[in-house]
Amino acid sequence: MLGHRLDRKAVTLIGMWLTTAWLCMAASYAGAATLPDFTGLVGKVAPAVVNISTSQKVQMPSGGPKGQDMPDIPKGTPFGDFFRRFFGDPDSPPPEFDSKSLGSGFVISHDGFVLTNRHVIEDADKIVVRLSDRREFNAKVVGSDKRSDIALLKIDAHDLPVVKIGDSEKLKVGEWVLAIGSPFGFDHSVTAGIVSAKGRSLPSENYVPFIQTDVAINPGNSGGPLFNMDGEVVGINSQIYSRTGGFMGLSFAIPINVTMNVVEQLKSKGYVSRGWLGILIQDVTQDLAESFNMKKPMGALVARVLPNSPAEEAGIQVGDVIVEYRGHPVNSSSMLPPMVGATQVGKTVDIKVIRDGKAKTLHLKIAELPKEKDLQLSSNEPRTTPQSVTERRLGVSVSSLSESQRKDLNIKDTGVYVDDVDDGPAHDAGIQRGDVILKINGVDIKGVGHLNTLVADLPKDKSVPVLIQRHNSPLFLALKLGDED
Repeated sequence: MLGHRLDRKAVTLIGMWLTTAWLCMAASYAGAATLPDFTGLVGKVAPAVVNISTSQKVQMPSGGPKGQDMPDIPKGTPFGDFFRRFFGDPDSPPPEFDSKSLGSGFVISHDGFVLTNRHVIEDADKIVVRLSDRREFNAKVVGSDKRSDIALLKIDAHDLPVVKIGDSEKLKVGEWVLAIGSPFGFDHSVTAGIVSAKGRSLPSENYVPFIQTDVAINPGNSGGPLFNMDGEVVGINSQIYSRTGGFMGLSFAIPINVTMNVVEQLKSKGYVSRGWLGILIQDVTQDLAESFNMKKPMGALVARVLPNSPAEEAGIQVGDVIVEYRGHPVNSSSMLPPMVGATQVGKTVDIKVIRDGKAKTLHLKIAELPKEKDLQLSSNEPRTTPQSVTERRLGVSVSSLSESQRKDLNIKDTGVYVDDVDDGPAHDAGIQRGDVILKINGVDIKGVGHLNTLVADLPKDKSVPVLIQRHNSPLFLALKLGDED
């Protein structure tokens, strides 16, 4: 009987313990599933966020409807006044109107320095900064940088609320972030989301490793701050990807670390200088990695070395794969330009490359990125070359380049022009009509006959690198010959 009572008591205790444990787990799960509360964060940081409005004078096009010009009728004739009322007086300047735009920004110093995007204030005749307390100030541009799309403004004010600058390098994919701005003119609109990715390279700019988020950003948000959950600015909301002009879940912000480097240069010298190697690069695909005897696709493949550049002086060669820069791995080609751009001009750095399947370290002195550097070549000259010769194993018809074409394309004494491409290995590799084949398997092509010799010695069922020039840019492709070729 006593044993029976003890068993019942034990069961009761075990039941109570399980219930308590379940309640604790449920409470923990509920707490984890609850969305963060942004109210305190917004109240703390919102006063430093500003609205930016701009205006500029735009001249109306002269002439009558649909661009018709004023008829040449002498003054004083019966129809002269009539046509001048209808078409306007050709001797008077075209009428002007004010074009207005809106954007966002934020205060970074108590004495009135304000950050925004360059495209928000570009070509503006007047810039007005409106604070959260509705005060308005005319702003002047201290400096702007086109490559990073950053502008530094100054207003004549003191004791302003300021944001706290964070560290964008510490951001983690998946963490919560919050944006405040003026989408479509609605001041101090708050939106939130997570960091979707870091280090994004966009076609419009290779020197900014953008932060990708799913925070709702729309026209008018540009230039506004992106906050982390500690209330620190980690980026400037700059661009969206959209097929409709509105938000579609892809927003991009300029990292605050990049921004503050630009700010310091704008303050100290009024412009921004960036590091420069003097190379054109591309990504390494799986097939290209195989062709270069690499275990996996990674790094930045050098497709061209510009003359008189730091890369040329350091001995970087076409076909090198840069896999490390200043001790930091280069996993993709998009990682390299921001690294180089952020390097102090004149600094000597170590670069590790893969050449002929072996690692090699080079020492290179960084130069300043030229303000206007034409890295592309062009040729609009009609083809006047010898008769085409067919390379049957590749499935291409090629011919020699004329001297004038070599000069225009900046090709000295190598390469053959692709006149036509049939079904075959060349087509499968992506070679197109109009390409210039410069190298195969690391060997410069001296002419049509040399191409045939090189192709005859190529291995079967193994990718080899082929360097071509397409329109105005070099490009590596992976070529593989099958048993039937």
